[in-house]
Amino acid sequence: MPHGRPELVYYVAVSLDGRIAAADGDFSAFPVEGDHMSAVTGRFRDALPAPALAALGLTPSLRLFDTVVMGRETHGVGVPHGLLSPYPHLRQIVASRSRPPVGTDVEVTADAVGAVREAKARAGDADIWLCGGGILASALRDEIDRMILKVNPVVIGDSGRPLFAGPGPERWTLTDEEQFTSGVRIVDYRRVR
Repeated sequence: MPHGRPELVYYVAVSLDGRIAAADGDFSAFPVEGDHMSAVTGRFRDALPAPALAALGLTPSLRLFDTVVMGRETHGVGVPHGLLSPYPHLRQIVASRSRPPVGTDVEVTADAVGAVREAKARAGDADIWLCGGGILASALRDEIDRMILKVNPVVIGDSGRPLFAGPGPERWTLTDEEQFTSGVRIVDYRRVR
């Protein structure tokens, strides 16, 4: 961890028009085939759910992330399929004011900011992954240190779910960008403080 303490990193797929999903939460418009997948399954493998890791025969490195924070709806994507603990290799925190169905190794908190601050304060070698969604990202806006966006060559439209569901503006500095022939770009930004 070159920056000296765990950081909150908003690592998420996004459309060209800044949407992380369709209005109903569907994110199937984002391509899952192409040369960008080598980065997803390599450098970012810690952010793959357990079933994907198992299907691909991969082991998480836990060098990039050791904790994941997600909103109730993001966590809920796997619930109908019995996936109550999607990232058992990570410390899992679900931000929710209700008590959603979760695995026994998943923490639920109504205080996402407090949970992130506690995670940042502990000694660790890896960062905290903000998995989504836009409402939670807005609630944690002041805690986000970096954004790593998988910018996909698709447009979802005004009814899609935005990257942030709250007011701005704020400035970010581009620190890295990788372009793939699939049309996907992985863009890394650091907050200007």
